[in-house]
Amino acid sequence: MAGQWVDIAAADGGTFKGYLAVPASGSGPGIVLLQEIFGVNASMRAVADYYAEEGYVVLAPDLFWRFEPGIELGYGEADFAKAFGYYQRFDVNLAIKDTADALKVLRARPECKGKVGALGFCLGGKLAYLTAARTDVDCAVSYYGVGIEADIAEAKTIKGPIVFH
Repeated sequence: MAGQWVDIAAADGGTFKGYLAVPASGSGPGIVLLQEIFGVNASMRAVADYYAEEGYVVLAPDLFWRFEPGIELGYGEADFAKAFGYYQRFDVNLAIKDTADALKVLRARPECKGKVGALGFCLGGKLAYLTAARTDVDCAVSYYGVGIEADIAEAKTIKGPIVFH
């Protein structure tokens, strides 16, 4: 299965990319897949493709676009150092706004039928939690989300189900 890159308009101006994977059936419920600190790399695209194989329409937005679009890092020592540098420059509040824009794009796609969830790993796990707290996403899943304790007060605004792994 091969996805495609699509454009996402940011509400505050500019355009960024997202990797879109669609199931063989042509439609399904949606997932906004939120990246680790390594960008929307081959691993994240493989995860998007996997969930598409399971019947979901998946959109993985490039949340590093504001300082360097298209970052794709591996997991070696040099790339990890680079990724951590990007993380230090990362604006979580802008990322949640960009995630909300990606959520709108995903919901507007004709392939997306039904509810839409947010799912993320590491940094993306924290973003899934904050997406549940700050947007109208239907549900969220956080895998080893980092730094959630700093924003624990936002839990009271979550209206849908959320699972932490």
